[in-house]
Amino acid sequence: MAEKHLMCGNEALSEAAVAAGCRCYFGYPITPQNEVTAYMSRRMPEVGGQFVQSESELAAINMVFGAAVVGARAITTSSSPGISLMQEGISYIAANELPAVIVNVMRGGPGLGNIGPSQADYFQATRGGGHGDYRTIVLTPASVQEIVDHVILAFDLADRYRNPVLILIDGVLGQMVEPVEIAPPPAADLPAKDWALTGCKGRPPNKSRSLILGENELLEMNRRLQEKYRAIEAAEARHEAVDAADAEILLVAYGSPARTCRSVVRKYRERGYRIGLFRPVTAWPFPSAALAECAKGASAVLVVEMSAGQLVEDVRLTLGPAANVLLLGKPGGEVIQAGELEAEIDRIIGLHKMKRR
Repeated sequence: MAEKHLMCGNEALSEAAVAAGCRCYFGYPITPQNEVTAYMSRRMPEVGGQFVQSESELAAINMVFGAAVVGARAITTSSSPGISLMQEGISYIAANELPAVIVNVMRGGPGLGNIGPSQADYFQATRGGGHGDYRTIVLTPASVQEIVDHVILAFDLADRYRNPVLILIDGVLGQMVEPVEIAPPPAADLPAKDWALTGCKGRPPNKSRSLILGENELLEMNRRLQEKYRAIEAAEARHEAVDAADAEILLVAYGSPARTCRSVVRKYRERGYRIGLFRPVTAWPFPSAALAECAKGASAVLVVEMSAGQLVEDVRLTLGPAANVLLLGKPGGEVIQAGELEAEIDRIIGLHKMKRR
């Protein structure tokens, strides 16, 4: 068993990338993820890797593109407005079917907003964010240890599907300090990168391009991409359910609000109320089938998120108009407090005249 260390989320994700074999980091400083840039400026040279503090976020994502196209494991990190600037490059990476890992340590918006924690980038992450019909796999850790595990998983998923993987971390998790275990992951059964541009060396040349002008050529490429996305949806949807099987009120949350929900569920269970939690571990593919199963006996489904309401739309799409889906949303870089959540649960209990069991 590897030794545990106290690390903040931003530094832990950096060390996890090193453990996963990443040797290329390109990024531009922005709060609340600056610890990543600072940490990687030291660690990349120590492991023989490449660190570049780029002149902009646009430059950073295109440097990731360049590293990925030759088969290197590459990562970039930023926060909300910086991720917005990367969207064109992410679309190019998806179109060229290249593996890359992008981490968004979310802050309040829209615009420059503030540096408080937020979850208002959910739409951007789960709907592609840039132009064209493409998808990114989206992981949503809820602890520093899970940040480590998800970074390692992200590199494997990116290589397996030749697709960008986005990790959504709110500012609370990026700054939070917890004990973590970081060990080199076991070798994964991943396909060879025979598509990479390596200078030919006695083989036919590889090509990487997203300008597709031949008749029906772009249509065929898009059909191939959609087949891949359907395969990802079938194989990679992940979730966690806590006391959800018999829940009369089912909370749905990800990231740091899921931690608050977990403690509140425990408190209400001890008081005899059937409260449960459903946590989407992948925001895309969204674990719709699992949510529908967990919610089928609930009188109310309460979505808890640090935004004006974005995750709630996927919950409503999954459960349909007949479901009683409610929202406790808090935008503007503000943390949802346990007392606010408990007040809303008490209101629902009174409204539905729920009794202790």
